[in-house]
Amino acid sequence: MEKMLLKRQAYLASHTGHGSTNGNPISAASEKIHFGGVLGPYQEPLSTGSSDLDVDTCLKINNYEDTVRQLDMYYGLVKRQLLHYQSPTTGLFPAQTVDKEVGSVRDSIYCASAIWSLYQAYRRIDDDRGKSYELGQSAVKCFRGILRCWLQVADKVEAFKKNQVAQNALYTRYHLQTGQVLTKDQDPCMDNHLQLDVVSLYLLFLVQIIQSGLQVIYTMDEVIFIQNLVYYVERAYRTPDFGLWQRGSKYNDGTPEIHASSIGMAKAALEAINGCNLFGEKGSSVSVIYVDIDAHNRNRSIFETLLPRESSSKNTDASLLPTISWPCFATHDDVLYNRTKSKIIRRLKGSFGFKRFLRDGYGTALEDINRRYYNEGETRDFENIESEWPIFYLYMMIDGFFKGLPEQVEEYKRLLKARVRHDHRGDPVIPKYFYVPQESVDYEKMEPGSQMRHPSDEGGSHNLFLWGQSLYITASLLAEGLVHVNELDLIRRYLPSYNRPRKMGGRYSAFQSKHGTASDLVVQIVLIAESMRLQAMMGTYGIQTQTPHEVEPVQIWPPKELVKVYEHLGLSKRLGLQGRPTRPIGALGTSKIYRISGQTVLCYPLIFEVSDFYLSHDMSLLIDDIKTELHFVGRYWRLSGRPTVCILIREEHMRDPQFKEMLELLAMLKKGHCDGLKVRTGRLQNLISSSCIEHLDFMNQVDLKELNIQPFGQVHHDYIGYQSLTDVPKALQYSEAEFDFTQFNKLNSTAELIDSLRCVEGLHTQAYILGVIQRREHPEFVIDNLTVRERLIHVKRLAGSLRHWSAVRLSSALLFQLVDSISPFITTVLVNGKQLTVGVVGGVEVVLDKPMTPSEIHEAIYRHCPVDDPVQAVLQQEVLLYCGRLIATHPNYFSGILKIRVGWILHAIRLYLAVPTDTDEDCNHEPLESRSPSEIRRLLLRVLHLKNWTADDNQFGLQLTPYKRRQIEGCLARVPEGFYQKVWNVLKKTPGGIVVQGHMLAQEPTLSHMTMSELNFSLLVEDMLFKIVRPEYRQLVVELLCIVNTILLRNPELRFKMKLDLDFVISEALAMFLKDFGTEIDTKISSNDGTHKKSSIDPGLTQFYNATAATTNGYLARAVVNTVLRGDLGTECIDDSEESCRVS
Repeated sequence: MEKMLLKRQAYLASHTGHGSTNGNPISAASEKIHFGGVLGPYQEPLSTGSSDLDVDTCLKINNYEDTVRQLDMYYGLVKRQLLHYQSPTTGLFPAQTVDKEVGSVRDSIYCASAIWSLYQAYRRIDDDRGKSYELGQSAVKCFRGILRCWLQVADKVEAFKKNQVAQNALYTRYHLQTGQVLTKDQDPCMDNHLQLDVVSLYLLFLVQIIQSGLQVIYTMDEVIFIQNLVYYVERAYRTPDFGLWQRGSKYNDGTPEIHASSIGMAKAALEAINGCNLFGEKGSSVSVIYVDIDAHNRNRSIFETLLPRESSSKNTDASLLPTISWPCFATHDDVLYNRTKSKIIRRLKGSFGFKRFLRDGYGTALEDINRRYYNEGETRDFENIESEWPIFYLYMMIDGFFKGLPEQVEEYKRLLKARVRHDHRGDPVIPKYFYVPQESVDYEKMEPGSQMRHPSDEGGSHNLFLWGQSLYITASLLAEGLVHVNELDLIRRYLPSYNRPRKMGGRYSAFQSKHGTASDLVVQIVLIAESMRLQAMMGTYGIQTQTPHEVEPVQIWPPKELVKVYEHLGLSKRLGLQGRPTRPIGALGTSKIYRISGQTVLCYPLIFEVSDFYLSHDMSLLIDDIKTELHFVGRYWRLSGRPTVCILIREEHMRDPQFKEMLELLAMLKKGHCDGLKVRTGRLQNLISSSCIEHLDFMNQVDLKELNIQPFGQVHHDYIGYQSLTDVPKALQYSEAEFDFTQFNKLNSTAELIDSLRCVEGLHTQAYILGVIQRREHPEFVIDNLTVRERLIHVKRLAGSLRHWSAVRLSSALLFQLVDSISPFITTVLVNGKQLTVGVVGGVEVVLDKPMTPSEIHEAIYRHCPVDDPVQAVLQQEVLLYCGRLIATHPNYFSGILKIRVGWILHAIRLYLAVPTDTDEDCNHEPLESRSPSEIRRLLLRVLHLKNWTADDNQFGLQLTPYKRRQIEGCLARVPEGFYQKVWNVLKKTPGGIVVQGHMLAQEPTLSHMTMSELNFSLLVEDMLFKIVRPEYRQLVVELLCIVNTILLRNPELRFKMKLDLDFVISEALAMFLKDFGTEIDTKISSNDGTHKKSSIDPGLTQFYNATAATTNGYLARAVVNTVLRGDLGTECIDDSEESCRVS
């Protein structure tokens, strides 16, 4: 041992310099001979287990001198290629070394990560003569430089928390030397700085660097700012940004879109920084970062929903590689990971690198560098000549190291070796991209992969591409075995969470992966009764509850009180930051037990909040919501410790006619299950030890009394004699005779209306008259010392207590009420790749295609609601709410539906109610607005279930005709699997485009501008079908397009010479159908503009709708064949063979 130590000291004494170009440089020739890295043989990595391994063995301690020599070689490389270009004032790095003014945040992060990687490698050396310290401080300087730049514009962070738009985004490039915001001349892309992945990447590497023991964050102001950066990225799941390439959609037209890579990086950053102490091991509880588990869950679920797609316009993107692998490791679902990775390789891999995405024009010979944006349809010019980026070979190599895939490492090492260049010193240089030269463009388009590509000027020996050089150094250190994967990923992101080392202390919740939580997770339930008499009455039925007094010293809080507390997290008057935005606490957040300023707190879920909206009056709906909430928590819980859900039972629930259903639910929970979910009810004091406990230590500096917290209080009564439900006064059963309300519109004066109001007793009639008065006057118009608005509120409350739903809905609509927290539910639908429309059938419909504020939603719903039928506004809100909840838990219900048309769904429910059944359960002819909200939701589920017609016919005893099926399917706007790809195939064979109901889907620029698999093309097809007024006709058009595709696929020689008029083809099919059935009826079908092109109310057409699919398909196929083969109708056969068209 002494001999070995003397040998090491003698060797290190011989190295007097730091290996820098200014000190004692190592000759270029020597480096080139001995420099291995990704150009040398593969070094088999150690097993990547979860425990800390003996990394000394990884570092070739058996040959210590060679190890030190190699590290010094890389040190020289880092000094020459990275540190030489770091700004001495800001610590930032440029993207390319010729740039002396612009510092890039993303490139700086990767440069700092490479420097830090070498720092990690040097830490294994006993005496590195200060190199390790120098490298570590260089990385720290870079991260502090970025932080300083962002602190200058802290006001943007606060603005972005309230409104996630590009104008409020943090900049991702700053002046290299001063750190100031760039001018428009210095940075032409100033408007495209909304890149959430950059901020997420910073947070992720910040945690890694702090975990290594380096001090990056110095003050509490900086801690508070980092907490606000967490808020900044929390809403990535609903924020369209410009993505990693700063171009937004692939059309490069300045349009941002939601990117899976941005959401995945945000998810990874939230997981990494949750519970992290920014002051390191020496920090106290005040420097800990908190993450909202519900925000994390939304990012996780939307990210996994989007994969393997990148965005609406990009079917896949190379930016997903660093998202699913190093450095983010955003998913540990092997199926998703392999699907995404294989799709990237299949679509984007080339001989010189990876394409960024299909039809990417950056760096190609055809791109006009003088134009910032592309012209419409220009992206097709870049097909098959996209630039190929070799840095993604490096990502694949690093992925191979972390995943233990030596064959993958060798494959991409070989590919990269052929593309690496060297400078005059012999140092390896990674070109930014390879492009097809101008003279070879046409040949490459004809035969992709046939032409040699040239390296870009960026990434040359005199203009280094620092992102590429950074990845090269990181990959080389891994390849040489000089650093272990555990040293590059100290928080073990590459491992599933259950294999990661637990954080010390355990005071803060830690995220787990899906497999990290128990497969048979038990949801703990605490039953809280509002009063002692309610508790006594529940006890007679064997349901053991606790009152708020009995759980003391634990307090039961409404979730809005917890929002008040969180407003102090990240609060800084000096920086102008107002803490956590006033967003509601979600179901997962209310399932934790909190320690706040010495108090123990449990919050009840939002579903138990008393609301002004009428849904809270429906007990059956509340019961369904409780079940949904429990299953949601059980499915998406990702924290250590069990979730604890508080079920609140109020006295008003006892008086509800459906309270027996609540008792049945509670009895089921007592047995330990809820529709397959394991639950455990018990006393709160007994459940705390196994609960997930969150310590809100930031509140230690705040006086809780100043917040005026109002815990849930116990109701006291003198009489506690209720023994059973028969003793409880029930809500009266109320009914109102049918009335002709139109007579009130004919009254000439408001005085007459007021006299009528005084005479009527019916609540619905009163609400209707008040609505007429409100339209003629205004809401503050006074009638007998009460305004119209006050009277409507009184009617609504009385009708709500009586469960008189038509009156409740009408009065709520006249009060222009909006359901609580509707915005998140709409966002949930949108981020699942769907669009929404509001508006009534036959009227104007508004498309909701981006997240909206409650005021914007209110405007969209009420502006396009008919004045004579205001109830539609609140009915549509109900459907919006139910769709948002359903798609979060049962996305399969909406398969095949791209655009959810809320007004049409209500029409589908009405059609469903008109269908006779064997039991006649739903056919009581009660208007939709008179049914309870829970019944509306049940009917919505029934209608969405009608995907498998035969099974549902048997299940519900339906007597559905083919006509009714087509009507309902048309209302749902559901299409068969692969439908949009079929339309693409038809469009390719139709130069004149596809026409239906006077609306054309043109072949160009559609085919030039889009690709078959992108979501935007599907939306364009939906826009065409959107114009069709009658749902059954829409469904027939969908069936026809599928038939046309089948015929064209089986007869590839066929092609339409002109447009394909779907209306004409259907008319032809109808004529043949009527001729065969011996009926002579005018087969023209009326168009939307009222011209007599055809009449869709003809009995002959109704008869056609009512025919089976086999029958109509036969006639539609014959009509298509006749249309194709008839030359005077503008078709041609490319093949002159006389063989007839094959249909089957």
